[in-house]
Amino acid sequence: MLGIKMRKGARFRIALWCIAGIAVCILAIGLAGTISRAAMFATSSSALSFARGTTTPASVIPAKPTPTHMATPSIVRAIYMTQCAAGTPSLRKTLVQFIEGTGLNAVVIDVKDYSGRLSFTPADLSLKDSVSPTCRAPDMEAFVKELHEKNIYVIGRITTFQDPYYTALHPELAVKRLSDKSANWKDRHGLSFIDVSAKPYWSYIVKIGNAAHDIGFDELNFDYIRFPSDGNMNDTFYTWNPGVGKSEALEKFYIYLHDQLKPTGAVMSVDLFGMVTTNYDDLNIGQVIERAMPYFDFIDPMVYPSHYPTGFNGYKNVNEHPYDIVYFSLTHAVERTLATTTKESVLAFTRIGTSTPAVYEKPAYLASKIRPWLQSFDYPVTYTPEMVSAQIKANTDAGLSSYLFWDPANKYRSLRAVLPTEGITTVN
Repeated sequence: MLGIKMRKGARFRIALWCIAGIAVCILAIGLAGTISRAAMFATSSSALSFARGTTTPASVIPAKPTPTHMATPSIVRAIYMTQCAAGTPSLRKTLVQFIEGTGLNAVVIDVKDYSGRLSFTPADLSLKDSVSPTCRAPDMEAFVKELHEKNIYVIGRITTFQDPYYTALHPELAVKRLSDKSANWKDRHGLSFIDVSAKPYWSYIVKIGNAAHDIGFDELNFDYIRFPSDGNMNDTFYTWNPGVGKSEALEKFYIYLHDQLKPTGAVMSVDLFGMVTTNYDDLNIGQVIERAMPYFDFIDPMVYPSHYPTGFNGYKNVNEHPYDIVYFSLTHAVERTLATTTKESVLAFTRIGTSTPAVYEKPAYLASKIRPWLQSFDYPVTYTPEMVSAQIKANTDAGLSSYLFWDPANKYRSLRAVLPTEGITTVN
């Protein structure tokens, strides 16, 4: 009754105001009626909110479902899929069928490839201009969901510091030429690199990682996470953080990447040169295996036999020794992973005593932290099924079970001939 009297009182006062003008009267009475109806609706349903025009009430807008993520299998056996292949339904279908028909259970798909462009359109508006105009999968989120339904673990590969797209937009962040400090340095393929210490770029990579994780990628794999190589290295000039060693500069980026992305629950892995497993310098690219260990769930050394230099470990022709090179590299990687001390200076490790050379206390990580990239592509010789099989055996003999296979052409001719007879054997 109190509410009715108030509404009647409101109409009486409005009637007096009508002396000032008929139009004002009509408008005010209509508004009072609207207020009265709104009050009655509010009384009957306090949960319902009102908005102007035809906008859907915020309280009834369905929230976007949170993508599901698969737990990392105890054994991960994957092939690589380019973003062009991911965006071609017929081609990706054949690769998925290959995975389903063998002992494989995972796939590595480009999120950001060598061009610097992205393979899908993220929800983050600041990344939309980075999407590839040619090689992309408009339905990437649905594709990832489809892979999950097939029980296939999905790894998103992010090419990191090699980025001709971003260096063209932001030349101030690029590695420069010493002979012309206004020009971007380029490798033999004409590709430019971001300076590792260029911190404005770091947040960009984190955004990409978040975007991939947000649509369901189970793991974020960082490639080209290094200083440049394969060009005139005497003509490089770094304008960011001068005087800081390459391995230390890279570790600082590892720390940032870990601190920003790990809270999301994302699994993280890093691709390193194969020789980081046996070398104790940074190969002039900043990569030291111990410096990466604290910050990534998996270390993925690229132990492609064809990429080792002539004379490595006494092998005049490295392509004739796929088993020997992979076994030698991975046994050293496992040894360094299991070790409780190291002579490598790592920001996360504590020095033991004052001995010279310095020794640092290091956590003993599981051997399964090492998960190599193996070769199934023709370079510089035709890669036979026997050469592929030899690498898998070397991986097993080194005490490892997981592996990733690389073929930039996505054909996997020799791997296809090998896998039906391989099966999965768990190594304790």
